[in-house]
Amino acid sequence: MDAPTRAGPPHAVLFACAQNAVRSPMAAAMFRRLFGQMSYSRSAGARKGEADPFAVAVMDEIGIDLSKHRPRTFEELEDLDGLNFDLIITLSPEAHHKALELTRTLAVDVEYWPTADPTGTEGSREQRLDSYRELRDFLMARIKKRFGWRPGVNE
Repeated sequence: MDAPTRAGPPHAVLFACAQNAVRSPMAAAMFRRLFGQMSYSRSAGARKGEADPFAVAVMDEIGIDLSKHRPRTFEELEDLDGLNFDLIITLSPEAHHKALELTRTLAVDVEYWPTADPTGTEGSREQRLDSYRELRDFLMARIKKRFGWRPGVNE
């Protein structure tokens, strides 16, 4: 169930998934595109993965450059910035458990958005890209719905 929508996004949002290679960097980049003037966002993973060229390709299709993204763990992020977020949105069970463990003494909301991992998709390059596009479009719609995106108002 979605948390109640408030007027606009929180001041700082962390998106997290298993390896910080596909889901969370895509979500954080789209959130920045929509709400970057009003809110800060980052991404992290429960463990460190490798940059994913399919994620880079499908984000490039909508004009967002992920080519410089380097996966990082919660611990690396904590060392750099601390975990000073108003909201952590987890996109995988592993990240959700990790976020709850790390934030049990912090005043931060944690939401779980069950999100498919496209990395296991078999088939042609185009079929694999389609699964990443589905993920991208799902995350964009969910972000817009959750944070009250209104064209012309939030732009």
